[in-house]
Amino acid sequence: MLTDSAIRSAKRAERPRKLSDGGGLYLLVASNGGRYWRYNYRYAGKQKTLALGVYPDVGLARARERHVEARRLLADGIDPSAERKTATKTFEEVAREWHAHWKSNRHERHAHYVLKRLEADVFPRIGSLRLGEIPTSAFRDMVRRIESRGAADIAKRVLQTCGQIMRYAMTNDYTSHNPVAGIKPGDVLKPHSRRNYPRIDQNELPRLLKAIEGYVGAEHTRLALKLMALTFVRTSELIGAKWSEFDVAAARWVIPAERMKMKTPHIVPLSRQALAVLHRLRELSFDRELVFPGDLRPSKPMSNNTLLFALYRMGYRGRMTGHGFRGVASTILHEQGWPHEHIELQLAHQERNSVSAAYNHAQYLQPRAQMMQAWADYLDQRRNEEGDGQEQRDAA
Repeated sequence: MLTDSAIRSAKRAERPRKLSDGGGLYLLVASNGGRYWRYNYRYAGKQKTLALGVYPDVGLARARERHVEARRLLADGIDPSAERKTATKTFEEVAREWHAHWKSNRHERHAHYVLKRLEADVFPRIGSLRLGEIPTSAFRDMVRRIESRGAADIAKRVLQTCGQIMRYAMTNDYTSHNPVAGIKPGDVLKPHSRRNYPRIDQNELPRLLKAIEGYVGAEHTRLALKLMALTFVRTSELIGAKWSEFDVAAARWVIPAERMKMKTPHIVPLSRQALAVLHRLRELSFDRELVFPGDLRPSKPMSNNTLLFALYRMGYRGRMTGHGFRGVASTILHEQGWPHEHIELQLAHQERNSVSAAYNHAQYLQPRAQMMQAWADYLDQRRNEEGDGQEQRDAA
Protein backbone atom coordinates (compact mmCIF):
# COMPACT_ATOMS: atom_id res chain seq x y z
CA MET A 1 0.00 0.00 0.00
CA LEU A 2 1.07 3.57 -0.62
CA THR A 3 2.48 5.96 1.95
CA ASP A 4 2.57 9.76 1.95
CA SER A 5 6.35 9.74 1.74
CA ALA A 6 6.29 7.40 -1.28
CA ILE A 7 3.82 9.69 -3.04
CA ARG A 8 5.85 12.82 -2.32
CA SER A 9 9.06 11.20 -3.54
CA ALA A 10 7.54 9.80 -6.76
CA LYS A 11 9.20 11.43 -9.74
CA ARG A 12 7.65 12.00 -13.11
CA ALA A 13 8.79 9.95 -16.07
CA GLU A 14 8.55 10.18 -19.83
CA ARG A 15 5.45 8.00 -19.75
CA PRO A 16 2.61 8.06 -17.19
CA ARG A 17 2.90 5.44 -14.45
CA LYS A 18 0.62 4.02 -11.79
CA LEU A 19 1.33 3.71 -8.09
CA SER A 20 -1.10 1.09 -6.77
CA ASP A 21 -2.75 1.27 -3.35
CA GLY A 22 -4.74 -1.96 -3.77
CA GLY A 23 -8.35 -2.76 -4.53
CA GLY A 24 -8.24 -0.93 -7.86
CA LEU A 25 -7.15 2.40 -6.30
CA TYR A 26 -3.98 3.97 -7.70
CA LEU A 27 -2.20 7.28 -8.15
CA LEU A 28 -1.52 8.16 -11.78
CA VAL A 29 1.73 10.11 -12.07
CA ALA A 30 1.57 11.98 -15.37
CA SER A 31 4.55 12.93 -17.51
CA ASN A 32 4.02 16.59 -16.59
CA GLY A 33 4.34 15.74 -12.89
CA GLY A 34 0.62 15.86 -12.10
CA ARG A 35 -0.74 13.25 -9.69
CA TYR A 36 -4.30 11.97 -10.12
CA TRP A 37 -6.26 9.47 -8.04
CA ARG A 38 -8.07 6.81 -10.07
CA TYR A 39 -10.17 3.75 -9.31
CA ASN A 40 -10.49 0.92 -11.84
CA TYR A 41 -13.51 -1.32 -11.49
CA ARG A 42 -15.92 -3.45 -13.50
CA TYR A 43 -19.62 -2.71 -13.79
CA ALA A 44 -22.13 -4.62 -15.93
CA GLY A 45 -19.24 -6.53 -17.44
CA LYS A 46 -17.37 -3.39 -18.54
CA GLN A 47 -14.07 -1.99 -17.32
CA LYS A 48 -14.44 1.57 -15.99
CA THR A 49 -12.30 4.23 -14.34
CA LEU A 50 -13.48 6.74 -11.74
CA ALA A 51 -11.56 9.95 -11.02
CA LEU A 52 -11.24 10.54 -7.26
CA GLY A 53 -9.32 13.82 -7.17
CA VAL A 54 -5.97 15.47 -7.66
CA TYR A 55 -3.06 15.12 -5.24
CA PRO A 56 -2.21 16.99 -2.99
CA ASP A 57 -5.66 18.65 -2.82
CA VAL A 58 -6.99 15.17 -2.15
CA GLY A 59 -4.56 13.42 0.19
CA LEU A 60 -4.03 9.70 0.62
CA ALA A 61 -6.53 9.35 3.48
CA ARG A 62 -9.29 11.24 1.61
CA ALA A 63 -8.63 9.23 -1.58
CA ARG A 64 -9.06 6.02 0.40
CA GLU A 65 -12.34 7.31 1.86
CA ARG A 66 -13.65 8.07 -1.62
CA HIS A 67 -12.45 4.65 -2.76
CA VAL A 68 -14.36 2.96 0.06
CA GLU A 69 -17.51 4.95 -0.76
CA ALA A 70 -17.23 3.97 -4.43
CA ARG A 71 -16.79 0.29 -3.55
CA ARG A 72 -19.80 0.48 -1.24
CA LEU A 73 -21.91 1.83 -4.09
CA LEU A 74 -20.62 -0.91 -6.34
CA ALA A 75 -21.54 -3.55 -3.75
CA ASP A 76 -25.07 -2.10 -3.72
CA GLY A 77 -25.30 -2.50 -7.50
CA ILE A 78 -24.76 1.21 -8.22
CA ASP A 79 -22.31 2.48 -10.81
CA PRO A 80 -20.05 4.99 -8.94
CA SER A 81 -19.45 6.95 -12.15
CA ALA A 82 -23.19 7.37 -12.77
CA GLU A 83 -23.69 8.37 -9.14
CA ARG A 84 -21.03 11.06 -9.50
CA LYS A 85 -22.80 12.50 -12.54
CA THR A 86 -26.27 12.59 -10.95
CA ALA A 87 -25.19 13.95 -7.56
CA THR A 88 -24.52 17.49 -8.76
CA LYS A 89 -26.36 19.38 -6.03
CA THR A 90 -24.45 20.59 -2.99
CA PHE A 91 -25.45 19.60 0.51
CA GLU A 92 -26.50 23.16 1.35
CA GLU A 93 -28.74 23.40 -1.74
CA VAL A 94 -30.54 20.20 -0.83
CA ALA A 95 -30.66 21.08 2.89
CA ARG A 96 -32.40 24.38 2.19
CA GLU A 97 -34.84 22.66 -0.16
CA TRP A 98 -35.54 20.02 2.50
CA HIS A 99 -36.07 22.72 5.13
CA ALA A 100 -38.59 24.58 2.98
CA HIS A 101 -40.50 21.30 2.54
CA TRP A 102 -40.16 20.10 6.16
CA LYS A 103 -41.11 23.34 7.95
CA SER A 104 -44.64 23.49 6.51
CA ASN A 105 -46.20 21.74 9.52
CA ARG A 106 -43.64 22.75 12.15
CA HIS A 107 -43.75 25.59 14.66
CA GLU A 108 -42.17 28.68 13.09
CA ARG A 109 -39.75 29.21 15.96
CA HIS A 110 -38.58 25.59 15.92
CA ALA A 111 -38.08 25.64 12.14
CA HIS A 112 -36.09 28.87 12.43
CA TYR A 113 -33.64 27.41 14.93
CA VAL A 114 -33.16 24.17 12.99
CA LEU A 115 -32.04 26.27 10.01
CA LYS A 116 -29.84 28.41 12.27
CA ARG A 117 -28.07 25.27 13.55
CA LEU A 118 -27.43 24.15 9.97
CA GLU A 119 -26.04 27.57 9.07
CA ALA A 120 -23.81 27.69 12.14
CA ASP A 121 -22.50 24.14 12.35
CA VAL A 122 -23.10 22.27 9.10
CA PHE A 123 -22.90 24.51 6.04
CA PRO A 124 -19.44 25.92 6.88
CA ARG A 125 -18.10 22.34 7.04
CA ILE A 126 -19.87 20.38 4.28
CA GLY A 127 -22.36 22.79 2.68
CA SER A 128 -20.32 23.30 -0.49
CA LEU A 129 -19.67 19.57 -1.04
CA ARG A 130 -21.68 17.76 -3.67
CA LEU A 131 -23.84 14.93 -2.40
CA GLY A 132 -21.84 12.19 -4.12
CA GLU A 133 -18.58 13.50 -2.66
CA ILE A 134 -19.42 13.54 1.05
CA PRO A 135 -17.87 10.60 2.93
CA THR A 136 -19.29 9.27 6.17
CA SER A 137 -16.24 10.60 7.97
CA ALA A 138 -17.22 14.19 7.12
CA PHE A 139 -20.42 13.86 9.16
CA ARG A 140 -18.54 12.08 11.94
CA ASP A 141 -15.88 14.78 12.22
CA MET A 142 -18.48 17.55 12.06
CA VAL A 143 -20.59 16.30 14.98
CA ARG A 144 -17.52 15.51 17.06
CA ARG A 145 -16.39 19.10 16.60
CA ILE A 146 -19.78 20.26 17.94
CA GLU A 147 -19.51 17.83 20.85
CA SER A 148 -16.02 19.09 21.71
CA ARG A 149 -17.39 22.53 22.62
CA GLY A 150 -19.70 20.97 25.23
CA ALA A 151 -22.84 20.74 23.07
CA ALA A 152 -23.37 16.97 22.97
CA ASP A 153 -27.14 17.18 22.61
CA ILE A 154 -26.88 19.64 19.72
CA ALA A 155 -24.36 17.31 18.05
CA LYS A 156 -26.89 14.48 18.28
CA ARG A 157 -29.69 16.62 16.86
CA VAL A 158 -27.48 17.86 14.00
CA LEU A 159 -26.62 14.27 13.07
CA GLN A 160 -30.32 13.35 13.05
CA THR A 161 -31.15 16.40 10.89
CA CYS A 162 -28.42 15.48 8.40
CA GLY A 163 -29.90 11.99 8.18
CA GLN A 164 -33.30 13.49 7.34
CA ILE A 165 -31.74 15.69 4.66
CA MET A 166 -29.94 12.77 3.02
CA ARG A 167 -33.13 10.66 3.05
CA TYR A 168 -34.90 13.56 1.34
CA ALA A 169 -32.09 13.67 -1.24
CA MET A 170 -32.47 9.95 -1.97
CA THR A 171 -36.27 10.20 -2.21
CA ASN A 172 -35.92 12.95 -4.81
CA ASP A 173 -33.23 11.12 -6.82
CA TYR A 174 -30.49 13.63 -6.00
CA THR A 175 -28.32 10.76 -4.83
CA SER A 176 -28.59 7.01 -4.50
CA HIS A 177 -26.44 6.74 -1.39
CA ASN A 178 -26.93 7.99 2.16
CA PRO A 179 -23.59 8.17 4.04
CA VAL A 180 -25.44 8.96 7.29
CA ALA A 181 -27.81 5.99 7.14
CA GLY A 182 -25.67 3.62 9.16
CA ILE A 183 -24.52 6.10 11.79
CA LYS A 184 -26.04 6.07 15.24
CA PRO A 185 -25.15 8.84 17.73
CA GLY A 186 -23.56 6.28 20.01
CA ASP A 187 -21.19 5.26 17.21
CA VAL A 188 -19.47 8.64 17.05
CA LEU A 189 -20.39 10.57 20.21
CA LYS A 190 -19.32 9.88 23.76
CA PRO A 191 -21.93 8.17 25.93
CA HIS A 192 -23.69 10.43 28.43
CA SER A 193 -25.32 8.52 31.26
CA ARG A 194 -28.69 9.85 32.30
CA ARG A 195 -30.88 8.84 35.16
CA ASN A 196 -34.53 8.50 34.25
CA TYR A 197 -36.95 9.82 36.85
CA PRO A 198 -40.63 8.86 36.93
CA ARG A 199 -42.77 11.54 35.40
CA ILE A 200 -46.31 11.90 34.15
CA ASP A 201 -47.34 12.17 30.53
CA GLN A 202 -48.17 15.71 29.45
CA ASN A 203 -51.81 14.68 29.03
CA GLU A 204 -51.92 14.11 32.80
CA LEU A 205 -50.50 17.55 33.57
CA PRO A 206 -53.84 19.39 34.04
CA ARG A 207 -54.99 16.95 36.72
CA LEU A 208 -51.67 17.17 38.58
CA LEU A 209 -51.76 20.98 38.54
CA LYS A 210 -55.30 20.91 39.88
CA ALA A 211 -54.26 18.44 42.60
CA ILE A 212 -51.40 20.73 43.67
CA GLU A 213 -53.76 23.71 43.80
CA GLY A 214 -56.10 21.78 46.09
CA TYR A 215 -53.41 20.13 48.24
CA VAL A 216 -54.61 20.03 51.87
CA GLY A 217 -51.19 19.58 53.52
CA ALA A 218 -48.79 22.29 54.69
CA GLU A 219 -49.05 25.48 52.66
CA HIS A 220 -45.25 25.71 52.38
CA THR A 221 -45.28 22.32 50.63
CA ARG A 222 -48.08 23.31 48.26
CA LEU A 223 -46.29 26.54 47.33
CA ALA A 224 -42.99 24.67 46.87
CA LEU A 225 -44.67 22.34 44.36
CA LYS A 226 -46.17 25.32 42.55
CA LEU A 227 -42.81 27.09 42.35
CA MET A 228 -41.10 23.90 41.16
CA ALA A 229 -43.64 23.51 38.35
CA LEU A 230 -43.13 27.15 37.34
CA THR A 231 -39.31 27.17 37.46
CA PHE A 232 -38.41 23.45 36.96
CA VAL A 233 -35.23 23.80 39.02
CA ARG A 234 -33.74 20.76 40.74
CA THR A 235 -35.26 19.77 44.09
CA SER A 236 -32.06 20.59 45.99
CA GLU A 237 -31.92 24.02 44.34
CA LEU A 238 -35.51 24.74 45.33
CA ILE A 239 -35.54 23.64 48.95
CA GLY A 240 -32.20 25.35 49.68
CA ALA A 241 -33.37 28.73 48.36
CA LYS A 242 -32.60 31.80 50.45
CA TRP A 243 -34.44 35.11 50.29
CA SER A 244 -31.15 36.86 49.52
CA GLU A 245 -31.04 35.06 46.15
CA PHE A 246 -34.21 36.74 44.86
CA ASP A 247 -34.37 40.09 43.09
CA VAL A 248 -38.10 40.69 42.94
CA ALA A 249 -37.74 44.08 41.23
CA ALA A 250 -35.75 42.50 38.36
CA ALA A 251 -37.91 39.33 38.46
CA ARG A 252 -34.86 37.09 38.79
CA TRP A 253 -33.69 34.32 41.05
CA VAL A 254 -29.88 33.96 41.05
CA ILE A 255 -28.83 30.58 42.45
CA PRO A 256 -25.18 30.80 43.55
CA ALA A 257 -22.53 28.52 42.09
CA GLU A 258 -22.03 26.51 45.28
CA ARG A 259 -25.63 25.30 45.14
CA MET A 260 -25.54 24.36 41.45
CA LYS A 261 -24.63 20.98 39.95
CA MET A 262 -22.52 22.73 37.29
CA LYS A 263 -20.79 24.87 39.94
CA THR A 264 -21.62 28.10 38.10
CA PRO A 265 -24.34 30.66 38.98
CA HIS A 266 -27.76 30.09 37.45
CA ILE A 267 -30.36 32.76 36.70
CA VAL A 268 -34.04 31.83 36.76
CA PRO A 269 -36.29 34.51 35.21
CA LEU A 270 -39.44 34.77 37.33
CA SER A 271 -42.88 34.88 35.75
CA ARG A 272 -45.74 36.89 37.22
CA GLN A 273 -47.14 33.65 38.64
CA ALA A 274 -43.81 32.76 40.28
CA LEU A 275 -43.61 36.23 41.84
CA ALA A 276 -47.12 35.76 43.23
CA VAL A 277 -46.05 32.48 44.87
CA LEU A 278 -42.99 34.20 46.36
CA HIS A 279 -45.16 37.02 47.70
CA ARG A 280 -47.28 34.51 49.63
CA LEU A 281 -44.16 32.67 50.83
CA ARG A 282 -42.74 35.95 52.14
CA GLU A 283 -45.89 36.43 54.21
CA LEU A 284 -45.26 33.00 55.76
CA SER A 285 -41.51 33.41 56.24
CA PHE A 286 -41.45 35.28 59.59
CA ASP A 287 -38.19 36.89 58.41
CA ARG A 288 -36.36 33.59 58.21
CA GLU A 289 -33.36 33.27 55.90
CA LEU A 290 -34.67 30.16 54.12
CA VAL A 291 -37.64 30.27 51.79
CA PHE A 292 -38.57 26.66 52.65
CA PRO A 293 -37.50 25.98 56.25
CA GLY A 294 -37.98 22.60 57.86
CA ASP A 295 -40.86 22.11 60.28
CA LEU A 296 -38.74 20.78 63.14
CA ARG A 297 -35.55 22.76 62.50
CA PRO A 298 -36.37 26.06 60.73
CA SER A 299 -32.66 26.83 60.38
CA LYS A 300 -32.39 23.86 57.97
CA PRO A 301 -34.21 23.43 54.61
CA MET A 302 -37.21 21.16 54.31
CA SER A 303 -36.39 17.54 53.46
CA ASN A 304 -36.06 16.21 49.90
CA ASN A 305 -38.78 13.75 50.81
CA THR A 306 -41.29 16.44 51.74
CA LEU A 307 -42.23 17.11 48.11
CA LEU A 308 -41.99 13.45 47.16
CA PHE A 309 -44.35 12.35 49.95
CA ALA A 310 -46.75 15.14 49.03
CA LEU A 311 -46.90 13.71 45.50
CA TYR A 312 -47.47 10.25 47.03
CA ARG A 313 -50.43 11.56 49.01
CA MET A 314 -51.91 13.05 45.85
CA GLY A 315 -51.78 9.62 44.18
CA TYR A 316 -48.57 9.95 42.15
CA ARG A 317 -46.36 7.37 43.87
CA GLY A 318 -44.06 5.83 41.26
CA ARG A 319 -45.49 8.16 38.60
CA MET A 320 -44.01 11.58 39.43
CA THR A 321 -41.10 13.08 41.34
CA GLY A 322 -39.85 16.60 41.93
CA HIS A 323 -37.27 16.03 39.20
CA GLY A 324 -40.05 14.91 36.88
CA PHE A 325 -41.19 18.52 36.46
CA ARG A 326 -37.93 19.17 34.59
CA GLY A 327 -38.57 16.38 32.11
CA VAL A 328 -42.17 17.45 31.51
CA ALA A 329 -41.12 21.06 30.93
CA SER A 330 -38.30 20.07 28.57
CA THR A 331 -40.56 17.84 26.47
CA ILE A 332 -43.38 20.37 26.15
CA LEU A 333 -41.15 23.40 25.52
CA HIS A 334 -39.30 21.53 22.77
CA GLU A 335 -42.60 20.51 21.18
CA GLN A 336 -43.78 24.13 21.35
CA GLY A 337 -40.72 25.12 19.32
CA TRP A 338 -38.70 27.02 21.90
CA PRO A 339 -34.98 27.04 21.01
CA HIS A 340 -33.12 24.03 22.33
CA GLU A 341 -30.25 26.22 23.57
CA HIS A 342 -32.60 28.33 25.68
CA ILE A 343 -34.28 25.29 27.22
CA GLU A 344 -30.96 23.62 28.04
CA LEU A 345 -29.62 26.78 29.65
CA GLN A 346 -32.77 27.15 31.71
CA LEU A 347 -32.45 23.53 32.83
CA ALA A 348 -28.77 24.24 33.64
CA HIS A 349 -27.86 21.24 31.50
CA GLN A 350 -25.21 23.01 29.42
CA GLU A 351 -21.75 21.54 29.87
CA ARG A 352 -19.42 24.43 30.59
CA ASN A 353 -15.70 24.79 30.24
CA SER A 354 -13.50 27.31 32.04
CA VAL A 355 -14.01 29.90 29.30
CA SER A 356 -17.79 29.72 29.09
CA ALA A 357 -18.50 29.34 32.81
CA ALA A 358 -18.19 33.07 33.44
CA TYR A 359 -21.06 34.10 31.19
CA ASN A 360 -23.14 31.09 30.15
CA HIS A 361 -25.47 31.46 33.13
CA ALA A 362 -26.55 34.90 31.89
CA GLN A 363 -26.91 33.99 28.23
CA TYR A 364 -30.21 34.63 26.39
CA LEU A 365 -31.82 36.21 29.45
CA GLN A 366 -34.48 38.17 27.60
CA PRO A 367 -35.77 35.31 25.42
CA ARG A 368 -35.53 32.94 28.40
CA ALA A 369 -37.70 35.36 30.41
CA GLN A 370 -40.25 35.33 27.59
CA MET A 371 -40.14 31.53 27.56
CA MET A 372 -40.66 31.27 31.30
CA GLN A 373 -43.65 33.64 31.22
CA ALA A 374 -45.15 31.68 28.34
CA TRP A 375 -44.58 28.47 30.32
CA ALA A 376 -46.38 29.89 33.37
CA ASP A 377 -49.30 31.02 31.18
CA TYR A 378 -49.41 27.55 29.62
CA LEU A 379 -49.62 25.92 33.07
CA ASP A 380 -52.52 28.23 33.99
CA GLN A 381 -54.29 27.25 30.79
CA ARG A 382 -53.79 23.52 31.37
CA ARG A 383 -54.93 23.73 35.00
CA ASN A 384 -58.10 25.53 33.90
CA GLU A 385 -58.71 22.80 31.33
CA GLU A 386 -58.86 20.28 34.16
CA GLY A 387 -61.38 22.48 35.96
CA ASP A 388 -63.58 22.63 32.86
CA GLY A 389 -63.23 18.89 32.38
CA GLN A 390 -64.18 18.17 35.98
CA GLU A 391 -67.33 20.32 35.63
CA GLN A 392 -68.27 18.32 32.54
CA ARG A 393 -67.69 15.03 34.36
CA ASP A 394 -69.76 16.19 37.33
CA ALA A 395 -72.59 17.28 35.02
CA ALA A 396 -72.54 13.89 33.31
